[in-house]
Amino acid sequence: MARKPRIWFPGATYHITARGNRRGNIFFEEQDYLKYLEILEEARSKYPFILHSYCLMTNHVHLQLETIDHHIKDIMYTIHSRYAIYLNQRLDMVGHVFQGRYGAEMILSDDYFLEVSRYIHRNPLEANIVKKPSDYPWSSYSSYVNLNENPHTNTSKTYSFFKDPVQLNYQSFVEKEELTDEDHVTLFRSPYVEVEI
Repeated sequence: MARKPRIWFPGATYHITARGNRRGNIFFEEQDYLKYLEILEEARSKYPFILHSYCLMTNHVHLQLETIDHHIKDIMYTIHSRYAIYLNQRLDMVGHVFQGRYGAEMILSDDYFLEVSRYIHRNPLEANIVKKPSDYPWSSYSSYVNLNENPHTNTSKTYSFFKDPVQLNYQSFVEKEELTDEDHVTLFRSPYVEVEI
């Protein structure tokens, strides 16, 4: 049976997920994480896009990616085919690096946009890898809350939903276990966005 084509239009935004084949690792050393990000930038130079957030875990990746004028399939094919070639050559392996086709959940609302951002940045915390999301080096979170320069992500759209001080309010949004109605009033610009957590 043929795969359904990805829905795409200029400006379409996605929560991209991809796992290692048989749930195996896709990153083994620091150089692998760096290479993935390098390839991501090479793909962006050919097919411009906006990356709102990301998290590279040992055996899977999350990207919150907004297309501009190029189909998501061209972007992801470029990133993952090049990374698979790199990793197989480095480890002297053959075969698939990624398990099946990447996931591409379309983001069609502001509340889901924020929910995805929070989910991605909480990933290392939920996996008990770190005690604070900002301690994880292979996500975009520190660029949001510590203002560390990160050439890969654009924080402006995410920040636009939050009241000043935007960094602290975004941090509260991500790091609180549960959000109350009062949090929505305190953190978000009016009219605030309802986020189901």
